[in-house]
Amino acid sequence: MATVELRFSALPEHVRTARLVAAAVARRAGVDEAVLDEVRLAVGEACSRAVGLHQIGGISAPVKVLLIEEEKQFSIEVGDESPHAVAGGGADAGPGDPDGEADEDEMGLAVISGLVDDVEVSAGEHGGLIKMTWPTTPPPTILV
Repeated sequence: MATVELRFSALPEHVRTARLVAAAVARRAGVDEAVLDEVRLAVGEACSRAVGLHQIGGISAPVKVLLIEEEKQFSIEVGDESPHAVAGGGADAGPGDPDGEADEDEMGLAVISGLVDDVEVSAGEHGGLIKMTWPTTPPPTILV
């Protein structure tokens, strides 16, 4: 199992770099070429969401992206350190427009779910994680 870890300051201009790195590693891992655009878009959406959460929360910690190559699958984990309301925890949202922010967050997650068949979202008081997984195809065996 090979893992590439990427950490970047929570600034929108770094999202493009994360997208490019994710696509390159996904290609090398054996993700189908026809799916690479979906990988790029999903990573861009997940990273943009994490950047937004960090900026809204005034969090200086970097956004963390793990690119994990396993035998028959490729996973990308995008983590943020923004505290999320735990289910049933009430409406302790803070300043600004919490309903607008929640709607935007839900829209981002809906886009990711539309792009990736295998998505896991977890969140808690210490941050959130979006894990996206794609199948890989092994390189062809060349017989000589």
